[in-house]
Amino acid sequence: MIEVLAPGPLTALQDGGRAGLAALGVPRSGAFDRAALRLANRLVGNPEDATVLEITFGGLELRLHDAATVALAGAPCPGLDHAAPLSLPAGTRVRLGVPPRGLRSYLAVRGGFAVEHVLGSASTDTLSGLGPAALRAGDRLAIGPEPSGRVSSASGGGARFDGVLRVIAGPRDDWFEPGALGLLASAAWTVRADSNRIGVRLDGPPLARTRAGELPSEATLPGALQVPPDGRPIVLGPDAPVTGGYPVVAVVRDSDLDLAGQLRPGDVVRFRVAAQAIR
Repeated sequence: MIEVLAPGPLTALQDGGRAGLAALGVPRSGAFDRAALRLANRLVGNPEDATVLEITFGGLELRLHDAATVALAGAPCPGLDHAAPLSLPAGTRVRLGVPPRGLRSYLAVRGGFAVEHVLGSASTDTLSGLGPAALRAGDRLAIGPEPSGRVSSASGGGARFDGVLRVIAGPRDDWFEPGALGLLASAAWTVRADSNRIGVRLDGPPLARTRAGELPSEATLPGALQVPPDGRPIVLGPDAPVTGGYPVVAVVRDSDLDLAGQLRPGDVVRFRVAAQAIR
């Protein structure tokens, strides 16, 4: 059993998410930085998509009521070794400080967290409310059964913080002025403070449209770069709705979505636009 003494700004249970349910209106949810989720679980010998704690901007404080092996991946936080398995005795208090870079850290415990699954996942969906609530002080989390995998010291890489997102143009880039994609690629975009798991909101020069109004709602996905009427792009996150009416000027490559999950307010991000467009 692990007791939550302080949850920090936002700590929630996340796993591999609810893939394949978009036709029912259910977002994917799950860890924003999926590589960090997999790494944390590998280090403690869990299945790669086992339930972990996604910690936003540090501040989490825990007490271990039983001995446990844990690992932290993603954004490094003072208070716990990064990307290394640690065997901690019962009674240990873990306090995580603010990460010097990145935004989201992932704490895995050997055996995973034993929580109820909703539609096949224990992930907290901050938009729809599916899954368990975000953690609060006093919550107690049960640890699951001993897994078959071995504890590993091989990190296999870590989170990216370079601030460059590769995108593919379209499917609605024809709604914008001819120079919009060039502006998207040449400008420095600043992450806004109102960003969250639903979308990373960006400040920069507005992308001008050639068409007024909005689209009838159409399918979207995490990584879609929606542009509302003010011209400032939003990179959709794992909790974003599965449909939307704002035109999508480009889509972040799936392999770069983990980096989007590590962008914090004030960070500067740039886009690298591929030649081909989605149609």
